[in-house]
Amino acid sequence: MDIEKVKGIIVPIVTPVNQENQIKTAPLERMVEHVIQGGVNGILAFGSNGEFFAIDKEEQKKGLQTIVKSANKRVSVYMGIGSITTKEGVLMAKTAEENGADGLSILPPMFISPTDDELYQHIITIAKAVPHLPVLLYNNPGKVGYSLSVSLVVCLSQYPNIVGIKDSSGNVHLTAEYIRRTENEEFKVMAGRDTLILGSLVYGAVGAVASTANVVPELVVSIYEHYCTGDLSSARNAQFELTEFRNMFDRASFPIATKDACNLIGLDVGASILPNTTSSDQLKKEMSEVLEKIINKRDMEE
Repeated sequence: MDIEKVKGIIVPIVTPVNQENQIKTAPLERMVEHVIQGGVNGILAFGSNGEFFAIDKEEQKKGLQTIVKSANKRVSVYMGIGSITTKEGVLMAKTAEENGADGLSILPPMFISPTDDELYQHIITIAKAVPHLPVLLYNNPGKVGYSLSVSLVVCLSQYPNIVGIKDSSGNVHLTAEYIRRTENEEFKVMAGRDTLILGSLVYGAVGAVASTANVVPELVVSIYEHYCTGDLSSARNAQFELTEFRNMFDRASFPIATKDACNLIGLDVGASILPNTTSSDQLKKEMSEVLEKIINKRDMEE
């Protein structure tokens, strides 16, 4: 993949499953079409919103194959690697390459607390196993329990196929430091918080990995497109509109709100994986009202 394609809006696509946690192919194909028609630049299979932590490896392989086939080269497809062990990470990276992924996103190991040296070796070993695939780092301290330090990211940015990072810390100072300290490298920093897309772009990010793009891809993409054309007023208005919607997700357990919102607009992605269940009736009612407002506004603009 040409690393110039690492930009814009990448959607961490939700994974429709049945009661046995097996992937439902037809709804996943519909999701791929929905987000591509909505203008996204890439699809991340089995990110956090894709519930990678609850889906076995064979099902992940099946899901990736479905996404790659459905995308049909129209957008780049990334595979999320959320392994705790380096060995498993290497195996999943090779599986991703063999099944058509255009790139990887590597989440640092959960539960354990590696040193920077250990993290460096873990990530480099996985990247080295697939030297022709671009690799995005994934900083998510809220879920992993620790952050990727700026000095570690600077070291990793010098490895040939480690081309960028998604920062979900919510700390704009940290995002800015990733950008500032790697500005002499061909290294792409992407926002990982939907509420901070515009702020990150202003600092020099090249785009965002945004869960809300599962639901309202046109709105999310419009923030990026307005910014790129210099229309900061429209970009800010779109960001504020999205923020009102995204803030509602925090009233439900992660990551169920994304699937609930998809279902509210008829995408039929099914339930979240137990023990997660569903948002409260009140929250779904309020999300439905906000979504109706967003969709009606976009229909009027068209």
